[in-house]
Amino acid sequence: MFLRPPSGRSSWNLDSAVIHKSSSSSRQLHQPLTSRQELNRLDQQYSPSNPLSFTHCRMAGPLLAGRHETLPGPMQVAQQRVNERGQWKNKFEFILTVAGAIVGLGNIWRFPYLCYKNGGGAFFIPYILYLVTCGIPLFILETALGQYTSQGGITCWRKICPLFEGMGYAAQVITIYGCMTYIVILVWAFLYLFSSFTADLPWANCNNAWNTDFCVTFGTKNASTNWTVPLLNVSSSVVEFWHRRVLRMSDGIESLGGIRWELALCLLLSWAICYFCIWKGVRSTGKAAYFTATFPYVMLAVLFVRGVTLPGAKDGIFYYLYPNVTRLADPQVWMDAGTQIFYSYAICLGYLTSLGSYNKYNNNCYKDSFYLCLLNSGTSFVSGFAIFSILGYMAGEQGVDISVVAESGPGLVFIVYPQAVSLLPCPQFWAICFFTMIILLGVDSQFVALESLMTSVTDFNPNLIRKGYRRELLLLLICCCCYLVGLIMITEGGLYIIQLFDHYVCSGATLLLLSICQSLSIGWIYGAERFCDNIEDMIGYRPSSLLKYCWLYITPTIGTVTFVFSLLKYSPLKFNNTYVYPWWAYGLGWILAMSSLSLIPITMVYKLYQAKGTFWQRLQAVCRPAEDLPMMKKEMAGLFALDRVTEDEKTYNNNL
Repeated sequence: MFLRPPSGRSSWNLDSAVIHKSSSSSRQLHQPLTSRQELNRLDQQYSPSNPLSFTHCRMAGPLLAGRHETLPGPMQVAQQRVNERGQWKNKFEFILTVAGAIVGLGNIWRFPYLCYKNGGGAFFIPYILYLVTCGIPLFILETALGQYTSQGGITCWRKICPLFEGMGYAAQVITIYGCMTYIVILVWAFLYLFSSFTADLPWANCNNAWNTDFCVTFGTKNASTNWTVPLLNVSSSVVEFWHRRVLRMSDGIESLGGIRWELALCLLLSWAICYFCIWKGVRSTGKAAYFTATFPYVMLAVLFVRGVTLPGAKDGIFYYLYPNVTRLADPQVWMDAGTQIFYSYAICLGYLTSLGSYNKYNNNCYKDSFYLCLLNSGTSFVSGFAIFSILGYMAGEQGVDISVVAESGPGLVFIVYPQAVSLLPCPQFWAICFFTMIILLGVDSQFVALESLMTSVTDFNPNLIRKGYRRELLLLLICCCCYLVGLIMITEGGLYIIQLFDHYVCSGATLLLLSICQSLSIGWIYGAERFCDNIEDMIGYRPSSLLKYCWLYITPTIGTVTFVFSLLKYSPLKFNNTYVYPWWAYGLGWILAMSSLSLIPITMVYKLYQAKGTFWQRLQAVCRPAEDLPMMKKEMAGLFALDRVTEDEKTYNNNL
């Protein structure tokens, strides 16, 4: 395909970078024009949508060099085209995807466990305080930031405040660590799911090779149960299945043990599902959320109804809601409340920014954020009823206090809920449904984390990654690397490593420091008032003034106080409050924490070093937002128009 001359012309004469126009008869030469003038005129003549426009094709370069060249063919254009970034097809996809990201296994096992550990109903006091002053303001901040900039978790900070771009890098490192550890819960759930396709549920009886002589099956009291053993010395068949069949834990982190092939295959299956859920970007992510974000609520409602109708359920619910106010004097209670807010709301991890970046500019992200926060906390609260009603029943059957029955960590999901399922009619069917729900909850959060990571990396260099199948190949590489590292997590000592990652990287002080940095960067450097103007420009009305004061004062103050208290009351991490890690394991934990947080000051120093001028000039340069932001474009256009009016007035006065 060649470039045709304009109508009435038979050819282009190119000589010494000067373009001559010839008529169809080639009898008369017009006044020659410079190449740039000719190109500008032709660009005005041909619209930008015209594929033959000079400045919108590769022909302009050869023309300036005085050479004839054909335009690239369709195959060449397709290979070099940068794929579109994409948007949500509708608001419902955004709501469901974010709900799937923030409503996960943490709502099922983490929140109820923190409640009974930290004073029952008294825990709601610090929880609600953190929700109002930190959770909702930061949730709105990150969602609106992504929607306003249309960028992922790294480049959004480059455009808003380049000095704090390191927060984006730190969040992505935490996301990678979280993906490698969180997916192990899916591995356990798949093992339970496959074990459900049997005539008798293996955790509902004591007739298995891994059971001990002290095994007891609650609710059935079969003949194999030894009821002559004192109740305080017995162990549930569900607990034995979890400890002796699934985990097979070693004595400590020093002895990792081997890799079990069935867990390795379940891990491979988990990564394969996550890969295909997001391999086509936001298009496939939104479609997957229709099922993964809604089905778990159906099963949770069923288990809630079954739990509250069991004998002893009211004792468990009373233990869940009865407040122990004296626990509020412990700073760890406040630390756990803040951590739960950041953990369950996916704050400071870049999830909300990346998902919000696919919204339309005028989407009401402000109202959406309130609805999603209400949904998240409401799910946690209802899950507590379902959990503690079963705990009350199990404690009554065993004749012990609820605190003895309750299991910490993810074991709460794999001990209490399987016991509840075994009490339902046709337990195999309900077990399959329940663990499918657990898998969907985990897969939802997992693939949203991966989508957030891929969005941030792709936006960092879209011209390189968003071409052909490069994004899919990069995603495959990340999944393969995470799978190889994750094999360590499914060894016999893998649970010790998982707790190290969870304690030092994915919660606690790490997220608190990131929240402080976010509030300072938006509230004080970019400007809380300016950011409220940005939100008003998107949604059409001004958000509450409380948000502005939270970003300026309340959120960073509460975050700082909580962080200082945690340092003052620091105690070494213990596994199940009994096992003490060796010194090198604590060192490894701090290295993992610093591998993400250190990127913030390192990036600051690098940005200041790359800037020009004095220190104050460099600091101003790295704190200045990008000029291509929507509101910045309007401000620049207004300033340009003002300058133009001023110049016209001066010219008019001079003519007078």
